[in-house]
Amino acid sequence: MFPIVPASAKAMGFLAAIGALLIAVVLVLAFVAWSARHSRVEIVGRELRLVGDFWGRTVSIEALRLESAAVVDLATSPDFAPRWRTFGTGLPGYASGWFRLRNGEKALGYLTSRGSVLYLPTSLGYSLLLSAERPEELLAALRGRAGG
Repeated sequence: MFPIVPASAKAMGFLAAIGALLIAVVLVLAFVAWSARHSRVEIVGRELRLVGDFWGRTVSIEALRLESAAVVDLATSPDFAPRWRTFGTGLPGYASGWFRLRNGEKALGYLTSRGSVLYLPTSLGYSLLLSAERPEELLAALRGRAGG
């Protein structure tokens, strides 16, 4: 019998690194899957908070241009529809992250449907596109906070 010389520690280190990378990818995918079902919009004080996956942020209500905000159907208002995702998450029925709209605007979006989407321009150089459950009520609440 003539045994093969055992592999060096480099081979085991390489396998451990690949295993750690695979575990990290699975954890990121699990987080995205969870976020796709649990993203939300909150109004807290004078701020609008987008909570969900990697693209969440807080925007002051003063930065929203509410006079230009609207509830749009992206099928009938194609200028507001995303043309390219520049950085974000895309799954069937869920798109979040940064987009370039057909009208050339930069937008941060959380889109799960395209039929009734709240379009919120900001003074920060981008707009928000949100598939809120009740977009008209959200817009009314934001206008109420801005006025009060």
